[in-house]
Amino acid sequence: MNTDTPHKLERKGSMKRTLLAVACLSALSLAALAADNEKAKPDNTATNERDRSGETKTSGDQSNSSADLKITQAIRRALMKDPELSTTAKNIKVITANGQVTLRGPVKTAQEKAKIDQLAKSAAGGAQIDDQLDVKGSN
Repeated sequence: MNTDTPHKLERKGSMKRTLLAVACLSALSLAALAADNEKAKPDNTATNERDRSGETKTSGDQSNSSADLKITQAIRRALMKDPELSTTAKNIKVITANGQVTLRGPVKTAQEKAKIDQLAKSAAGGAQIDDQLDVKGSN
């Protein structure tokens, strides 16, 4: 014998419909996210091939000589202290080997690129700067 009142039965039916609606919306949301992930997969193939070629400097080319390390540290400090630079700009690669500094990585604007070049030249104490920064925009 069912002792539920009509009011309790109505509430149970309403809860079931609500749960079903939430489950359907969740499934649709997950499907939409999966579709977005499929479209947004980055393709770093060209960058990876370039870095493996040996023709470009990578972090593995950083010299361990005290003079080169001091130059890299001075440039990195100058970048970190500048409040106008974006996080992207502050995360560029700074590689120093035999007194030659290579700056690589994306920056958001041409102004950031120029600012980084200026900071690096000032902090490097006369070391030669090879600016390989890429302006990527704020996408």
